[in-house]
Amino acid sequence: MNKKYFNFNIKNSFIGSMTGFINGVFGSGGGTLLVPILNNILKVEEHKSHATALAIIVFLTTASSVVYVSKGTYDLTITFKVALGSVIGGVIGAKILCKLTSRFLRISFGLIMIIAALRMVF
Repeated sequence: MNKKYFNFNIKNSFIGSMTGFINGVFGSGGGTLLVPILNNILKVEEHKSHATALAIIVFLTTASSVVYVSKGTYDLTITFKVALGSVIGGVIGAKILCKLTSRFLRISFGLIMIIAALRMVF
């Protein structure tokens, strides 16, 4: 095994804890924070930060979902209906990500975050 991947790092653990906390409290959002954190703090290249954030989200959502399911705080019918579409959309989105420029990705992600923030406030 490559030690590079399993080297304990306090900064990375803190980032993971904070994004996990945000994801657990709000049901999402931890992954949204990860992209700028990976870009600006950990200096990960734009495309890799988006792909890495998606991979990390699997762990965020699994951990949070275990708690939500154990407490009965979810709707199983909606979960399965939306999950099918999300798998299809995820595959299409991942293929498109590879074709976008870093500049376009950064600007479009920023705009989506601004729109989402405005919708949450108003």
